[in-house]
Amino acid sequence: MSAFLPPRTHALPRIRVLICDDSSVVRALIARILDAEPEVEIVGSVANGAIAVETLKRVPADIVLLDVEMPVMDGLTALPLLLKADPQVRVIVASALTSAGAAIALRAIQAGAADCLHKPQSDARESFDREIRSKVLALGRKPRGRSVAIPVASKGASLGMLPGPRLRPRLLAIGSSTGGPQALFTLFGMLHARLSQPIVLTQHMPPLFTRSLAEHLAGIGHRPCVEAEDGMPLLPNRIHVAPGDRHLLVEAAGEGLAARIVDTPPENSCRPAVDPMLRSAAVACHGRVLTVILTGMGRDGAAGARCVVDAGGAVLAQDEASSVVWGMPGAVARDGLCHAVLPLSHLASKICALAGPA
Repeated sequence: MSAFLPPRTHALPRIRVLICDDSSVVRALIARILDAEPEVEIVGSVANGAIAVETLKRVPADIVLLDVEMPVMDGLTALPLLLKADPQVRVIVASALTSAGAAIALRAIQAGAADCLHKPQSDARESFDREIRSKVLALGRKPRGRSVAIPVASKGASLGMLPGPRLRPRLLAIGSSTGGPQALFTLFGMLHARLSQPIVLTQHMPPLFTRSLAEHLAGIGHRPCVEAEDGMPLLPNRIHVAPGDRHLLVEAAGEGLAARIVDTPPENSCRPAVDPMLRSAAVACHGRVLTVILTGMGRDGAAGARCVVDAGGAVLAQDEASSVVWGMPGAVARDGLCHAVLPLSHLASKICALAGPA
């Protein structure tokens, strides 16, 4: 079953959204949320993946909101067919807030989905409303097709790059949000070198999704990855992921470092947030931190990155052309905090140059 709405006249092109969910209640809820956004046009509302694929062949869309569990054709089956029908469409997969749902969502991101979100719960409607609006607007505003990348050297000069770290880093700290899982899979897939530093990672994600993210990163095969626990030693060449709905802090533990997991208030409307991780890391490591800020909305990470730089560390940022959303990396770049602003494909080699084997 499908429903189509005639386009409304508007001075600027709208973000065209196709909704695919087997629940008519969920489809109506999402349509009500997005219909309140002047920039958004709902171009279709369909009940399974097979109809979504056929619809996309006939009706142009910028965003597909895709449920992962549906009869006839589920989201994982439909995803590659949607991307084949329109390679430039951005697919946001929606799954239940369960371990199985999180695992399926991460598999979808590995298969080419732009982002994921968990389906609304009765006690979290307001947060779902904010999340779906922000993700649709952020992904929809990015021009379709490949951006023309500004040469790294000239862009770096225009942004005012800082020198590299004064001392060899003791820690690699990474922050990411919208588009982050896909970027992380690419980054760690290319980061083959065994690092002597622990790696801490804050990705804006809910509980269960962060555990699934850790499992997927571990499956890439180059290094172990775990969801961090309170008091856990931070081990060399291991990725420690901030758990959903908790901040990951770094503290000194004798000659080494340890994780501290806290439920202090959200920062930048996020928990986990990047800023508290970076602030604590700058103190625990006496500034010897190499920070990488990947694709994401907002400014989370900018204040923490300043703490790292002021203490003697260095910051790398993903460039705009390769970012799904150039909010977080753009903030640290425009604030003049970066040693380099690089395409995603160049970040692994830069990390190795600054922190890899001597």
